[in-house]
Amino acid sequence: MPVTPTLALLQRPRRLRRTAAIRALVEETRVTADDLVAPLFVVDGKAAPEEIASMPGAFRLSIADLVKECRALHRLGVRAVALFPKLEKSLKTPRGAEAINPETLILRAIRAVKKAVPELLVVADIALDPYTTHGHDGVLTADGDDVDNDTTVAALAEMAVLHAEAGTDLVAPSDMMDGRVGAIRRALDAGGHTGTAILAYAAKFNSAYYGPFREAVGSAQAAGTTLLGKHTYQLNPANRREALKDALLDEAEGADLLMVKPAGAYLDVISDLRAATRLPVAAYQVSGEYSQIQAAARLGWLDLRRTRDESLLAIKRAGADLILTYFAKAVATDLAD
Repeated sequence: MPVTPTLALLQRPRRLRRTAAIRALVEETRVTADDLVAPLFVVDGKAAPEEIASMPGAFRLSIADLVKECRALHRLGVRAVALFPKLEKSLKTPRGAEAINPETLILRAIRAVKKAVPELLVVADIALDPYTTHGHDGVLTADGDDVDNDTTVAALAEMAVLHAEAGTDLVAPSDMMDGRVGAIRRALDAGGHTGTAILAYAAKFNSAYYGPFREAVGSAQAAGTTLLGKHTYQLNPANRREALKDALLDEAEGADLLMVKPAGAYLDVISDLRAATRLPVAAYQVSGEYSQIQAAARLGWLDLRRTRDESLLAIKRAGADLILTYFAKAVATDLAD
């Protein structure tokens, strides 16, 4: 048998892939439980947890069950949760007045979580879409053709103060109205909440990946469609430079952290933002990203754990410091084993 010649190579990159120990030693990016924020859905009443049909493994929880889930997440090392309410239709109005009710569902839920698990950080969504009959993120103009930016911003500022009073650690305006970060910062400071941070949805795109979430909070059904048109306020998916401009405006207005949403289809935007700011960068692996991985895994087309972990690793590698993901509990559980 002829002898295979040895190539005269000075560099052999495979040397650093030869064993598991070497691969671990030189690994550049790792996702830990500290990086994850768990989005959770809360409903009123005492019903048992209800699985969301389009989001296998995700549930709508009563306040009592929400507290139990938060305790479990904290034990696993997850540092933060992001809470979203699903309201009864009877509470929804065109202007979303329930959002500034001091005893609304989400505020009662925040108080319960902070009382039970004070060390767990609570992120509160500041937007009107769960509260409006039309499912938009703000108050509509008189002709009903668009969202009234400045009227909406005033409502969001009031809403943010109520959330801070309830114990929220980070308010997260997700509406994409112009000037809302500055207005919220001024309102928080005037109310004595200088320590409440703002996690701005700084680059939120008008994405097709939000469908399962809208089912989860009931905004799609309320509006009679799963394809609400939010083109006039959410970012055009084609526009990379505009996304960076919007994000840096939020930083200038006083945001403490900047978020890109969705995550997986916008890794370039995450990378751009990481290079442009010294603030922490967050990314939201949204419901559609989660659901497509779950669906493909259930059909046997993808390995759930490997695909899940690779998707999160890509988001972290692109530059995200923290990741909102519905996989948070499963990942933290696996890391704890």
